[in-house]
Amino acid sequence: MTGPGSPCAAPGSIVTGMQSYTIGQAARLLGVSPDTARRWADAGRVTTHRDDSGRRLIDGRDLAAFSVELARTGGGEEAPSYTSVRNAFPGIVTAVKLGDVAAQVEIQAGPHRLVSLLTREAVEELGLEVGMEATARVKSTNVHIDRT
Repeated sequence: MTGPGSPCAAPGSIVTGMQSYTIGQAARLLGVSPDTARRWADAGRVTTHRDDSGRRLIDGRDLAAFSVELARTGGGEEAPSYTSVRNAFPGIVTAVKLGDVAAQVEIQAGPHRLVSLLTREAVEELGLEVGMEATARVKSTNVHIDRT
């Protein structure tokens, strides 16, 4: 699937409309198994609705709010992985603050909250909005590895 609103949207296209996520997509963004995400939906922890084909979907804004609450309370049910973090953090946009020239974008990637400062023009070109899927990419000259 391509076009505005899809992960493969053309650079420079303006993205409109609210994105919804399947249980599997939400699980990946939250860093849990689809079974865990399904149990949370069944328990009413996150609101779902069904599309025309009967798939359960979660609205992007609801998923963004749930991911922030989950990170704040440490409500994950799965054990953390013991791997060196790669430089890409897929997640969901939880906040966008626009200034005259600069912007601040927050992404919740599982238990990780990433904040990026970028130009307002870049945010508008990417069409970033709360509830959208996005990937934060980190470049650093120093990498520290902790095993917890």
